[in-house]
Amino acid sequence: MLIQARAFDAALGDFDTQLDPLLKRIYQARGITDSTALERKLSCLPAPSVMQGIPAAVALLVSSLKQQQRVLIVGDFDADGATSSALMVLALTAMGYQQVDFLVPNRFDYGYGLTPEIVDLALEKAPDLIITVDNGISSIEGVAHANKLGIQVIVTDHHLPGASLPEAAAIVNPNQPGCDFPTKNLAGVGVAFYLLSALRAELRKQNWFAEAEIAEPNMANWLDLVALGTVADVVPLDQVNRALVYQGLMRIRAGKCRPGIQALLTIAGKSAHSLVATDLGFALGPRLNAAGRLDDISLGIQCLLTNDHQQAMLGAQQLDELNQDRKLIEQGMQREALAIVEKIPLSLDGEVPVALCLFQPEWHQGVVGLLASRIKEKYNRPVVAFARGDGGQLKGSSRSIPGLHIRDALDAVATQNPGLITKFGGHAMAAGLSLDEDKLAAFEEAFQTQVEKTLDEDDLLARMVTDGELHCHQLSMPTAQLLRDGGPWGQQFPEPCFEGLFQLKQQRIVGEKHLKLVLAHESEPNRGIDGICFNVDTEEWPNYRAETVRCVYRLDINEYRGLEKLQLLIQHIELIN
Repeated sequence: MLIQARAFDAALGDFDTQLDPLLKRIYQARGITDSTALERKLSCLPAPSVMQGIPAAVALLVSSLKQQQRVLIVGDFDADGATSSALMVLALTAMGYQQVDFLVPNRFDYGYGLTPEIVDLALEKAPDLIITVDNGISSIEGVAHANKLGIQVIVTDHHLPGASLPEAAAIVNPNQPGCDFPTKNLAGVGVAFYLLSALRAELRKQNWFAEAEIAEPNMANWLDLVALGTVADVVPLDQVNRALVYQGLMRIRAGKCRPGIQALLTIAGKSAHSLVATDLGFALGPRLNAAGRLDDISLGIQCLLTNDHQQAMLGAQQLDELNQDRKLIEQGMQREALAIVEKIPLSLDGEVPVALCLFQPEWHQGVVGLLASRIKEKYNRPVVAFARGDGGQLKGSSRSIPGLHIRDALDAVATQNPGLITKFGGHAMAAGLSLDEDKLAAFEEAFQTQVEKTLDEDDLLARMVTDGELHCHQLSMPTAQLLRDGGPWGQQFPEPCFEGLFQLKQQRIVGEKHLKLVLAHESEPNRGIDGICFNVDTEEWPNYRAETVRCVYRLDINEYRGLEKLQLLIQHIELIN
């Protein structure tokens, strides 16, 4: 493991002189060059009118509202899709739509996106208008089928488009060709929020709310959903997404969130008033995602939609139970995957191949994405994990490492090997694909070849990048609070982490494989600092011969029984003496 500090140029940047020097250095290392890039007010966001497709979509939505047409939201089966679907239903209903419903078909029966089969299923609800959320940009056949049936379609999505676009009545996606929207990193729920904000502005302009005698909705009421979906979908936290997430967090901390989000917080043992972005990603997101992975994401959407606190708690409990089942399934699959990798012939340098393709017939196709992520983290290799689908097809989920745009890699493989991949789509770091089972070996060879062309030895070297060392006086609650307030932190705007040498005073295992520690900074040996390192190798730790350790850690505020105390969240620990 190579540990290195982030580079920054102290000469760059126009910051408020009152900004703490540590925080200034951290921002500079993340490419922030002036204080305006740190703005988190909604007023700093780019206008919705800049996003291509919004004017056409708004015009269609206004017409649909005045005719009180039946509107059907077709979502995706993850946390982004769930929050997007709930946001659309809640906001459209608040604006006066009287016939709004949602449909998120079972992923195992209907696959991803607005397929012709899903359009046929939607016919049971007799929609006049379909709005996709977090999907649709690749649904060429599904949109064509809807058009043939006389159903108009508005596509709202954030995924990268293919060579052709669906012939929808309107497409709202900052990643579509010709769109000048300044950020391409919105999650699906962010795109939906922008469209709904533009719709409300147009309805206000047309005096709709006064004439209809309904209260004009405050879009900020749903920023809790936007924050949850944005963080859970692991999109880059650029300035726009940081502002959206920050404002959503502020509402949750103030107790102004959906009953379903409050229930999920309660189930997860998280306090709303001290919530941070990582809690959304690691505590709430997985519980919503578990429904889509194992059962039906409609459970999650209903939990987010309900205004009844008791129903929300029942829904959150169901989601938690599904998440526990998901963990057990994932653990078994992970053991099998590690056994497969251990049997792969190593290179002359003792290294695993530059890319890993893994398949077991019994694997759960709803969990292969998580499996790919875990194996990628362990070996620092691009990973594609497959499970059996229907009709002799394999469903694959891939995760990448810095330096390899995984969707572009799959595109290259598909272009160079016509007919090899049935379909694919995704982002830079994660993508999905389907192929015939008898083509797995050919795909693995083609994928390996493409990755070898793209990555070099340096890309394959596992790294931990830190923000350097802290002085002993900075290991404090005020510093931890400073860093907490300096966020939100997340994808491509990583939470600050530090490195240093510590004397190891106490160590013990808690919760089966978590290492609880008491450490002391070398320059202040008599002051003990609590630390915890999750999921350690219990064959290596505790190590009672250890006296000095090198740690990579984050500062955390541990709250227990109403008391707050500094704690180091240790991401890497190694013996020095």
